[in-house]
Amino acid sequence: MYIKTLMIAAVLAAAPTAYAQTQAPASTPGVDKRQEVQQKRIDKGVESGQLNIKEAGRLERHQTHIANMESKAKADGTVTKNERARLHHAQDQESRRIHHQKHDRQKAN
Repeated sequence: MYIKTLMIAAVLAAAPTAYAQTQAPASTPGVDKRQEVQQKRIDKGVESGQLNIKEAGRLERHQTHIANMESKAKADGTVTKNERARLHHAQDQESRRIHHQKHDRQKAN
């Protein structure tokens, strides 16, 4: 009886871990949404003439870099708290870059 109780306790202890693994821990909807919004900001900057081609290209490369960081973070199936923080930090920096480039005095040709 004692062994049976221990086995049930072990199964119950492992259940939350198994459940958490099926909850798509590598999902990053917040990061994806911000990437989308920042891409639209770049596109609008090009359309309005606030960004020239060189600036837009540089910002696009940064967006690609963040997407690569996200892919690497998801590669093992889990995005850790530290990886998520790094992604958000990179997006914060990119947001500031977009703002700066759109509001400097350079204009598209």
